Amino acid sequence: MPRTRLGVALLVPPRAAEGVDLLRVALGAAGAVRHVPPHVTLVPPVNVVEDRVGEAEALVRAAGEAQHPFTATLGPPETFLPENPVLYLRVGGAGAAEALGRLRAAVLTEPLARPITWPFVPHVTLMDGGDPARIEAAAHALADHRVDVVFTGLALLQEQRDEDGERVWRRLLEAPLGGAVVVGRGSLPLALSVGESLDADARAWFDAAWDDHDREVTGAGWRPAEHLVVVARRDGSVTGAATGLVRDGEGHLERLIVDRAAQGEGVGGHLLAAFTAAAIERGCHRLVLRTAAGGGAERFYVERGFRQVAVLPRWRGGADFVLLERRLGAGA
Repeated sequence: MPRTRLGVALLVPPRAAEGVDLLRVALGAAGAVRHVPPHVTLVPPVNVVEDRVGEAEALVRAAGEAQHPFTATLGPPETFLPENPVLYLRVGGAGAAEALGRLRAAVLTEPLARPITWPFVPHVTLMDGGDPARIEAAAHALADHRVDVVFTGLALLQEQRDEDGERVWRRLLEAPLGGAVVVGRGSLPLALSVGESLDADARAWFDAAWDDHDREVTGAGWRPAEHLVVVARRDGSVTGAATGLVRDGEGHLERLIVDRAAQGEGVGGHLLAAFTAAAIERGCHRLVLRTAAGGGAERFYVERGFRQVAVLPRWRGGADFVLLERRLGAGA
Protein backbone atom coordinates (compact mmCIF):
# COMPACT_ATOMS: atom_id res chain seq x y z
CA MET A 1 0.00 0.00 0.00
CA PRO A 2 1.53 3.39 -1.00
CA ARG A 3 2.55 5.64 1.87
CA THR A 4 3.23 9.34 2.20
CA ARG A 5 5.31 11.19 4.78
CA LEU A 6 3.37 13.65 6.94
CA GLY A 7 4.01 15.89 9.94
CA VAL A 8 2.02 18.34 12.05
CA ALA A 9 3.30 21.77 13.03
CA LEU A 10 2.43 25.31 13.95
CA LEU A 11 3.81 27.55 11.22
CA VAL A 12 5.48 30.76 12.37
CA PRO A 13 3.36 33.72 11.14
CA PRO A 14 4.70 35.33 7.93
CA ARG A 15 6.41 38.45 9.31
CA ALA A 16 8.15 36.58 12.10
CA ALA A 17 8.98 33.76 9.67
CA GLU A 18 10.88 36.24 7.49
CA GLY A 19 13.03 37.12 10.51
CA VAL A 20 13.64 33.46 11.31
CA ASP A 21 14.67 32.80 7.71
CA LEU A 22 17.12 35.72 7.82
CA LEU A 23 18.70 34.20 10.91
CA ARG A 24 18.85 30.77 9.26
CA VAL A 25 20.58 32.19 6.19
CA ALA A 26 23.05 34.14 8.35
CA LEU A 27 23.85 30.96 10.26
CA GLY A 28 24.54 29.03 7.07
CA ALA A 29 21.24 27.12 7.01
CA ALA A 30 19.98 28.49 3.69
CA GLY A 31 19.17 24.95 2.54
CA ALA A 32 16.67 24.57 5.36
CA VAL A 33 14.94 27.77 4.21
CA ARG A 34 14.24 26.11 0.87
CA HIS A 35 13.15 22.81 2.36
CA VAL A 36 10.84 23.67 5.26
CA PRO A 37 9.13 26.84 6.58
CA PRO A 38 9.85 28.03 10.15
CA HIS A 39 7.64 25.97 12.45
CA VAL A 40 7.05 24.33 15.81
CA THR A 41 6.92 20.55 15.34
CA LEU A 42 4.06 18.73 17.09
CA VAL A 43 4.24 15.43 15.19
CA PRO A 44 7.65 14.57 13.69
CA PRO A 45 7.68 12.93 10.24
CA VAL A 46 5.57 9.78 10.11
CA ASN A 47 4.73 7.44 7.23
CA VAL A 48 0.98 7.23 6.63
CA VAL A 49 -0.89 4.95 4.24
CA GLU A 50 -2.25 7.18 1.48
CA ASP A 51 -5.77 5.87 2.04
CA ARG A 52 -5.65 7.38 5.55
CA VAL A 53 -4.56 10.90 4.58
CA GLY A 54 -8.21 12.00 4.80
CA GLU A 55 -8.30 10.74 8.41
CA ALA A 56 -5.16 12.74 9.18
CA GLU A 57 -6.71 15.88 7.69
CA ALA A 58 -9.87 15.41 9.76
CA LEU A 59 -7.76 14.85 12.89
CA VAL A 60 -5.86 18.11 12.34
CA ARG A 61 -9.06 20.07 11.70
CA ALA A 62 -10.65 18.70 14.90
CA ALA A 63 -7.54 19.49 16.97
CA GLY A 64 -7.44 23.03 15.59
CA GLU A 65 -11.10 23.58 16.33
CA ALA A 66 -10.58 22.64 20.00
CA GLN A 67 -7.78 25.19 20.59
CA HIS A 68 -8.18 28.97 20.39
CA PRO A 69 -5.42 31.16 18.93
CA PHE A 70 -2.69 31.95 21.44
CA THR A 71 0.35 34.18 21.87
CA ALA A 72 3.86 32.76 22.29
CA THR A 73 7.37 34.16 22.59
CA LEU A 74 10.09 32.89 20.28
CA GLY A 75 13.44 33.08 22.01
CA PRO A 76 15.91 33.33 23.48
CA PRO A 77 18.10 30.91 21.49
CA GLU A 78 19.12 27.65 23.15
CA THR A 79 20.85 24.45 22.03
CA PHE A 80 20.42 20.70 22.39
CA LEU A 81 24.15 20.30 22.95
CA PRO A 82 25.84 18.02 23.79
CA GLU A 83 23.24 15.47 22.60
CA ASN A 84 22.46 17.18 19.29
CA PRO A 85 24.20 20.08 17.47
CA VAL A 86 20.99 22.10 17.12
CA LEU A 87 20.41 25.82 17.70
CA TYR A 88 16.79 26.81 18.22
CA LEU A 89 14.42 29.46 19.51
CA ARG A 90 12.57 28.23 22.57
CA VAL A 91 8.80 28.73 22.35
CA GLY A 92 7.22 29.89 25.60
CA GLY A 93 5.07 32.49 27.24
CA ALA A 94 2.02 32.54 29.52
CA GLY A 95 -0.30 29.72 28.49
CA ALA A 96 1.74 28.75 25.43
CA ALA A 97 3.16 25.55 26.90
CA GLU A 98 -0.30 24.33 27.90
CA ALA A 99 -1.76 25.12 24.47
CA LEU A 100 1.11 23.37 22.71
CA GLY A 101 0.78 20.34 24.96
CA ARG A 102 -2.94 20.04 24.26
CA LEU A 103 -2.44 20.33 20.53
CA ARG A 104 0.34 17.77 20.52
CA ALA A 105 -1.70 15.26 22.51
CA ALA A 106 -4.63 15.75 20.14
CA VAL A 107 -2.68 15.05 16.94
CA LEU A 108 -0.13 12.48 18.11
CA THR A 109 -2.60 9.65 17.57
CA GLU A 110 -3.71 7.37 14.74
CA PRO A 111 -3.14 7.70 11.87
CA LEU A 112 -0.35 10.10 12.92
CA ALA A 113 0.86 8.11 15.95
CA ARG A 114 4.57 7.33 16.11
CA PRO A 115 7.20 6.47 18.76
CA ILE A 116 8.73 9.51 20.46
CA THR A 117 12.42 9.38 21.35
CA TRP A 118 13.02 12.78 22.97
CA PRO A 119 11.06 14.82 25.52
CA PHE A 120 8.84 17.50 23.96
CA VAL A 121 10.64 20.86 23.90
CA PRO A 122 8.61 23.41 21.87
CA HIS A 123 11.08 25.18 19.60
CA VAL A 124 11.78 26.69 16.19
CA THR A 125 14.98 25.29 14.68
CA LEU A 126 17.55 27.80 13.42
CA MET A 127 20.51 25.53 12.70
CA ASP A 128 20.70 21.73 12.64
CA GLY A 129 24.22 20.36 12.51
CA GLY A 130 27.61 22.03 12.35
CA ASP A 131 30.44 22.95 14.67
CA PRO A 132 29.26 22.91 18.32
CA ALA A 133 31.54 25.84 19.10
CA ARG A 134 29.89 27.90 16.37
CA ILE A 135 26.43 26.94 17.65
CA GLU A 136 27.34 28.04 21.18
CA ALA A 137 28.81 31.30 19.87
CA ALA A 138 25.61 32.01 17.90
CA ALA A 139 23.46 31.30 20.96
CA HIS A 140 25.54 33.80 22.94
CA ALA A 141 25.42 36.45 20.20
CA LEU A 142 21.62 36.15 19.87
CA ALA A 143 20.94 35.89 23.59
CA ASP A 144 18.65 38.95 23.58
CA HIS A 145 16.57 37.84 20.58
CA ARG A 146 12.86 37.52 21.37
CA VAL A 147 9.73 38.05 19.32
CA ASP A 148 6.06 37.60 20.20
CA VAL A 149 3.79 35.85 17.71
CA VAL A 150 0.15 34.76 17.58
CA PHE A 151 -0.47 31.23 16.34
CA THR A 152 -3.79 31.00 14.52
CA GLY A 153 -3.58 27.77 12.49
CA LEU A 154 -2.48 24.14 12.75
CA ALA A 155 -0.72 22.76 9.68
CA LEU A 156 -0.51 19.28 8.21
CA LEU A 157 2.73 19.11 6.21
CA GLN A 158 3.63 16.64 3.48
CA GLU A 159 7.07 15.72 2.19
CA GLN A 160 7.21 16.30 -1.56
CA ARG A 161 9.82 16.79 -4.28
CA ASP A 162 10.55 20.22 -5.71
CA GLU A 163 11.44 21.04 -9.32
CA ASP A 164 15.04 19.93 -8.71
CA GLY A 165 13.99 16.64 -7.14
CA GLU A 166 14.93 17.72 -3.60
CA ARG A 167 12.75 16.79 -0.63
CA VAL A 168 10.70 19.71 0.69
CA TRP A 169 7.89 20.03 3.23
CA ARG A 170 4.76 21.73 1.93
CA ARG A 171 1.52 22.66 3.61
CA LEU A 172 -1.19 20.14 2.77
CA LEU A 173 -3.72 21.77 5.09
CA GLU A 174 -3.80 24.57 7.65
CA ALA A 175 -6.80 24.40 9.96
CA PRO A 176 -7.83 27.56 11.85
CA LEU A 177 -7.45 27.43 15.61
CA GLY A 178 -10.85 27.84 17.23
CA GLY A 179 -12.69 26.44 14.21
CA ALA A 180 -15.64 28.36 12.81
CA VAL A 181 -15.99 32.10 13.39
CA VAL A 182 -18.95 34.35 12.72
CA VAL A 183 -18.34 36.45 9.64
CA GLY A 184 -20.26 38.75 7.32
CA ARG A 185 -23.54 40.58 7.69
CA GLY A 186 -25.42 37.30 7.84
CA SER A 187 -23.58 36.28 11.05
CA LEU A 188 -22.84 32.86 9.58
CA PRO A 189 -20.22 30.58 11.16
CA LEU A 190 -17.39 29.86 8.74
CA ALA A 191 -14.11 27.98 9.18
CA LEU A 192 -11.44 28.91 6.62
CA SER A 193 -8.49 26.56 6.14
CA VAL A 194 -5.43 27.48 4.09
CA GLY A 195 -3.13 25.06 2.29
CA GLU A 196 -1.26 24.33 -0.93
CA SER A 197 -3.75 21.74 -2.20
CA LEU A 198 -7.32 20.68 -1.54
CA ASP A 199 -7.74 18.10 1.19
CA ALA A 200 -9.65 14.89 0.42
CA ASP A 201 -13.24 15.94 1.21
CA ALA A 202 -12.72 19.42 -0.27
CA ARG A 203 -11.34 17.86 -3.48
CA ALA A 204 -14.37 15.58 -3.81
CA TRP A 205 -16.76 18.49 -3.27
CA PHE A 206 -14.83 20.87 -5.53
CA ASP A 207 -14.63 18.46 -8.45
CA ALA A 208 -18.33 17.69 -8.28
CA ALA A 209 -19.33 21.35 -7.89
CA TRP A 210 -17.09 22.46 -10.75
CA ASP A 211 -18.47 19.75 -13.00
CA ASP A 212 -21.98 20.96 -12.19
CA HIS A 213 -20.92 24.51 -13.05
CA ASP A 214 -19.37 23.44 -16.36
CA ARG A 215 -22.45 21.39 -17.21
CA GLU A 216 -24.67 24.44 -16.69
CA VAL A 217 -22.43 26.65 -18.84
CA THR A 218 -21.81 24.13 -21.64
CA GLY A 219 -25.23 22.51 -21.90
CA ALA A 220 -26.13 19.13 -23.34
CA GLY A 221 -22.74 18.52 -24.95
CA TRP A 222 -20.84 18.72 -21.68
CA ARG A 223 -18.21 16.13 -20.82
CA PRO A 224 -15.91 16.14 -17.77
CA ALA A 225 -12.33 17.29 -18.22
CA GLU A 226 -9.75 14.57 -18.79
CA HIS A 227 -6.24 14.89 -17.37
CA LEU A 228 -3.45 14.27 -19.85
CA VAL A 229 0.17 13.57 -18.90
CA VAL A 230 3.20 12.67 -21.02
CA VAL A 231 6.47 11.64 -19.32
CA ALA A 232 9.87 11.21 -21.02
CA ARG A 233 12.44 8.86 -19.51
CA ARG A 234 15.98 7.90 -20.43
CA ASP A 235 17.65 4.88 -18.86
CA GLY A 236 14.86 4.76 -16.30
CA SER A 237 15.22 8.39 -15.19
CA VAL A 238 12.69 11.13 -15.89
CA THR A 239 14.02 13.72 -18.34
CA GLY A 240 10.85 15.74 -18.93
CA ALA A 241 7.07 15.87 -18.63
CA ALA A 242 4.05 17.64 -20.06
CA THR A 243 0.73 17.96 -18.21
CA GLY A 244 -2.63 19.41 -19.08
CA LEU A 245 -6.35 18.87 -19.64
CA VAL A 246 -8.69 17.90 -22.46
CA ARG A 247 -12.15 19.42 -22.34
CA ASP A 248 -14.91 19.90 -24.94
CA GLY A 249 -12.64 19.46 -27.96
CA GLU A 250 -9.92 21.73 -26.59
CA GLY A 251 -6.57 20.75 -25.14
CA HIS A 252 -4.92 22.86 -22.45
CA LEU A 253 -1.16 22.39 -22.12
CA GLU A 254 -0.51 23.58 -18.57
CA ARG A 255 3.14 22.67 -18.02
CA LEU A 256 6.02 21.33 -20.10
CA ILE A 257 9.51 21.08 -18.68
CA VAL A 258 12.73 19.27 -19.61
CA ASP A 259 15.60 18.33 -17.32
CA ARG A 260 18.40 20.86 -17.66
CA ALA A 261 20.91 18.16 -18.52
CA ALA A 262 18.74 17.07 -21.48
CA GLN A 263 17.84 20.47 -22.88
CA GLY A 264 18.74 21.07 -26.50
CA GLU A 265 18.37 17.40 -27.37
CA GLY A 266 14.82 17.56 -28.75
CA VAL A 267 13.10 16.14 -25.66
CA GLY A 268 10.71 19.10 -25.45
CA GLY A 269 9.69 18.69 -29.09
CA HIS A 270 8.93 15.01 -28.58
CA LEU A 271 6.89 15.76 -25.45
CA LEU A 272 4.87 18.40 -27.28
CA ALA A 273 4.32 16.13 -30.28
CA ALA A 274 3.13 13.28 -28.06
CA PHE A 275 0.84 15.58 -26.08
CA THR A 276 -0.60 16.99 -29.32
CA ALA A 277 -1.17 13.53 -30.80
CA ALA A 278 -2.91 12.37 -27.62
CA ALA A 279 -5.12 15.48 -27.65
CA ILE A 280 -6.12 14.81 -31.28
CA GLU A 281 -6.95 11.19 -30.38
CA ARG A 282 -9.28 12.56 -27.72
CA GLY A 283 -11.14 14.71 -30.23
CA CYS A 284 -9.39 18.04 -29.74
CA HIS A 285 -9.46 20.58 -32.55
CA ARG A 286 -7.48 23.25 -30.68
CA LEU A 287 -4.51 23.32 -28.30
CA VAL A 288 -3.90 26.36 -26.07
CA LEU A 289 -1.23 27.37 -23.55
CA ARG A 290 0.24 30.35 -21.69
CA THR A 291 3.93 31.20 -21.64
CA ALA A 292 6.22 34.15 -20.90
CA ALA A 293 6.20 36.78 -23.66
CA GLY A 294 9.30 37.15 -25.81
CA GLY A 295 11.28 34.31 -24.29
CA GLY A 296 12.71 31.08 -25.59
CA ALA A 297 9.58 29.15 -24.69
CA GLU A 298 7.41 31.39 -26.87
CA ARG A 299 9.80 30.91 -29.79
CA PHE A 300 9.75 27.15 -29.20
CA TYR A 301 5.96 27.01 -29.53
CA VAL A 302 5.69 29.46 -32.44
CA GLU A 303 8.21 27.38 -34.40
CA ARG A 304 5.88 24.42 -33.89
CA GLY A 305 2.75 26.01 -35.26
CA PHE A 306 1.35 28.06 -32.39
CA ARG A 307 0.17 31.64 -32.85
CA GLN A 308 -0.49 34.43 -30.38
CA VAL A 309 -4.13 35.19 -29.63
CA ALA A 310 -3.79 37.45 -26.57
CA VAL A 311 -1.28 39.27 -24.37
CA LEU A 312 -1.58 38.93 -20.59
CA PRO A 313 0.16 42.00 -19.08
CA ARG A 314 2.00 41.36 -15.80
CA TRP A 315 0.27 38.01 -15.55
CA ARG A 316 2.77 36.29 -13.27
CA GLY A 317 5.54 37.81 -11.14
CA GLY A 318 5.13 41.14 -12.93
CA ALA A 319 6.06 39.56 -16.28
CA ASP A 320 3.96 39.70 -19.44
CA PHE A 321 2.63 36.38 -20.75
CA VAL A 322 0.97 35.42 -24.02
CA LEU A 323 -1.90 33.08 -24.82
CA LEU A 324 -0.97 30.84 -27.74
CA GLU A 325 -3.09 28.45 -29.76
CA ARG A 326 -2.62 25.83 -32.44
CA ARG A 327 -5.44 24.50 -34.57
CA LEU A 328 -5.46 20.72 -34.87
CA GLY A 329 -6.84 18.25 -37.38
CA ALA A 330 -7.82 18.59 -41.02
CA GLY A 331 -8.84 22.25 -40.73
CA ALA A 332 -5.57 23.36 -39.14
